[in-house]
Amino acid sequence: RKQTAEYSTSSSDDEFESKPSLTYKAKRSLRRRRKLEKETKQLIKQEELKRLHKAQAVQRQLEELEERQRALEIFGVQLERELRGESVSGTQDETQMLHEWFELVLEKNKLMRYESELLIVAQELELEDHQSRLEQKLREKMAVDDSLKDETDLNEEHEIFI
Repeated sequence: RKQTAEYSTSSSDDEFESKPSLTYKAKRSLRRRRKLEKETKQLIKQEELKRLHKAQAVQRQLEELEERQRALEIFGVQLERELRGESVSGTQDETQMLHEWFELVLEKNKLMRYESELLIVAQELELEDHQSRLEQKLREKMAVDDSLKDETDLNEEHEIFI
């Protein structure tokens, strides 16, 4: 009997010791999960800031590009007037003016191509931002247990996947 009592005591001690270890494991797992979530949020924030800085740079470049295009347009109008003989400059010959006009047209086309590239980069940034927001929304939806979700939540989750 004494051995049985000792055995049962030791077994209940094991159960008591295993519970704190489970609690410790659960706490450790929870800490890891929170740390991972925090790191993920920081990475998302860093990516958002990178996109924001890149978008601001693109916006500045587009504004500078617009200024250059306006200046070229003004110069082009003056040059065309001189070529038609409407302006009385007479300092340049016609071949020199035609050469400048063609260079102006080439520069203007180059700026238009560059503007198209910048607009594509801006659109890519917008799509990346949209994707990031959808991923964050999906993470939040997936964090909720399925048994707690109603049909609206499930539909929203499904829409994000599509």
